[in-house]
Amino acid sequence: MKCSLMRCFSGSVMAAVLLSGCNGGPLDSNSLSQRVHHMAPSHAPIRTAQRGEQSVSSDRDPLPELGDSATLSDYLRYAALNNPGLEAEFQGFRAAIERLPQVRALPDPRFTYGYYIAETETRVGPTQHTLALSQTFPWFGKLQDKEDAAARNANAAYQRFEAARLALYFRVERAYNELYFLKRSIEITRSNIELLQQFERIARARYRVATASHPDVIRVQVELGKTEDQLRQLVDLRDPYIARLNAALNRPSDAAIAWPEAVSDRVSDDDVKKLLSLLRQRNPDLIALQEEIERERINAEVARKDGLPDLTLGVGYTIIGARDGVDVAENGDDAVLASFSVNIPLWRDKYEAGVREAVARRLAIANRRQEQTNMLTADLQDAMFEHRDARRRVELYRDTLIPKSTESLQASLAGFEQGASDFLDLVDTERTLLEFQLGLERALVDRATSYARIERLVGMRLSEIHLDESREENKP
Repeated sequence: MKCSLMRCFSGSVMAAVLLSGCNGGPLDSNSLSQRVHHMAPSHAPIRTAQRGEQSVSSDRDPLPELGDSATLSDYLRYAALNNPGLEAEFQGFRAAIERLPQVRALPDPRFTYGYYIAETETRVGPTQHTLALSQTFPWFGKLQDKEDAAARNANAAYQRFEAARLALYFRVERAYNELYFLKRSIEITRSNIELLQQFERIARARYRVATASHPDVIRVQVELGKTEDQLRQLVDLRDPYIARLNAALNRPSDAAIAWPEAVSDRVSDDDVKKLLSLLRQRNPDLIALQEEIERERINAEVARKDGLPDLTLGVGYTIIGARDGVDVAENGDDAVLASFSVNIPLWRDKYEAGVREAVARRLAIANRRQEQTNMLTADLQDAMFEHRDARRRVELYRDTLIPKSTESLQASLAGFEQGASDFLDLVDTERTLLEFQLGLERALVDRATSYARIERLVGMRLSEIHLDESREENKP
């Protein structure tokens, strides 16, 4: 598995990995290198926790402007470029990549110098100095296995980074959707207050002409006071909602954020079985665990080969002084020595324990992956239910309940103005309409949030699934 991962990194490539939004299956070291290398260098690296400090390169795109016209995509891109948690995961990935050239390199050559404190006289002269150079070569395949294990570990780190990116996107979108719901709740409550104020004026007018009782006026004032208190509570909620979104964006908690204009209207009609299959194939948490299983399988082979001898080749050079006053062949000629040695892996219990350790770690990770699969499967089933339920509620509130409740309120108001209906009926009808309007907005937010949750669990955008299916259908 020949790797050239280190040559693939630059500052611009970092953000291309961040913002690509794609997530594939398990990667070997070659495919990981090619994937990073072919990322279009169109974006800059994300920032570190220290503001203004750049993690890889001084050349990067500025953060998006989060003004009044900012969209959800702007918030997602801002978070990807600025969130320190995501930066931490990427730096973990880079650290895993840096292990590759370390484990595939041979041990450092060893140079030895010796000085004869007491010279040894030989036939051709006294020995004075010794120089030696040796190189150890691990057993055949050991370095390759270590490199493969490090590549698997880097792949796992990349998938953990992908999982962190998806989790961050979901966190931002959920906070964005909740802020939109707060906005709509405030608007609907204010509209309801205006309606209650109209009721109060009508009740006062009727009370003045003795066609309504004083308790009717009190009732509408009590209802108005309760609704105004609800409005104040909703207005006070804006600061913690904004702080939650700013936390994901790595901004000050009180940084200004405009009210969202809308939430996503995306819906999924995908079959649950198909999504479950994609989850098992594409979820980055599961892929990371599978890579760790393969890493430990290779580590077991490395531990086995640790019990095989390593070969050391060397060459020595001994400097010999010339003898004075003698005529001897090769007088003062230096000596050259070639050496060969192997270590003796004698303590077998140690090496066998290393193999058992790697096997036990592999089995532990395999069971952890099965547990994670079970939990994610249940989460996806729950997210699909939430999405279907939210879609049903949207249609129910929008197409049936709100139109009928509006019609009922208009009829009750007309009857109340004419003295033909009771004030309590009017208040009940108005309260029901308010409940349905808030229910519709809640359903819209739940539909968008559950859709984002499904994408997070599956590990890819559902639009990509449909695009792939369309390409398959159009193949000749």
